[in-house]
Amino acid sequence: MVAPAHDDLGLGSWRRDPGTVVRQAVSVPAGDPAPLVIIAESEVPGVATEWSPHSHPMHELVWVRGGTLTSRIGNRIFTVPAGFGMWLPAGVVHGGRLTAAAELHDAFFAPERTPVAFAGPTLITVTPLLESLLLRLERDDLDFGARARTEAVVFDVLDPAERQFAIELPGDPRIDTIAEALLADPSDDRGLLEWAAQLGVSDRTITRAFRSATGLSFAQWRQALRVHEALALLSEGVDVRGVSERLGYSQPSTFIAAFRRVMKVTPGALDVRNPVSPVLGAGLPTS
Repeated sequence: MVAPAHDDLGLGSWRRDPGTVVRQAVSVPAGDPAPLVIIAESEVPGVATEWSPHSHPMHELVWVRGGTLTSRIGNRIFTVPAGFGMWLPAGVVHGGRLTAAAELHDAFFAPERTPVAFAGPTLITVTPLLESLLLRLERDDLDFGARARTEAVVFDVLDPAERQFAIELPGDPRIDTIAEALLADPSDDRGLLEWAAQLGVSDRTITRAFRSATGLSFAQWRQALRVHEALALLSEGVDVRGVSERLGYSQPSTFIAAFRRVMKVTPGALDVRNPVSPVLGAGLPTS
């Protein structure tokens, strides 16, 4: 069962790759989950995929291998590279994008029988142990005892990532035009003065609005957004030079320095195509 939802910051403002398939939702598997607590499944869409805003009656943990998932929840965008998962409490409206080569994995949790709780959408570290347990729960040949034991261990190792990599969208009419333009094209290199002239406001107004709404300066916010995009491009196998060109950097060294300021590691030290990346787990910034 899936509930569609209206989102005033609709996903149509995201840059949509050619050939992207738009779907309404990831559906909770049919049937009564009782006495199960966790229902796990996976698929390989094979193309870039986008989900319209929706919600589920069950908690959801979604993670990917060989690609990147980007989830938009209200005014926040979460980037979920390989090695991490996104915990979505029941009823939370969310949409998302999946890169073309990614394997998508879902686990749905019955709320009334789930002994763990998170305050809201939360990035989860998908360790090799957690992943193997959830993959085991995808099997249909486990008896009740085996499933119950596996589920119990899942709850023991289900932990939030040390830091949560999310970017706050402004939600301020004075600067929303800027944010939406950069979401559509992160390589847009118009500076403060150009935006001020186009919008008919002062550059100080733009600076104050970004600080107030996101906690970041305009330049820091654009840099953080480009890192979100870089993670997706790197996961698709685009090399550092290609990423730097597509994101509007004058040369790879400039991109590498900007990436390191946000992620605390260089792109070369971060294997986002690896199913589990402990380096990333230590370096995710809070925005």
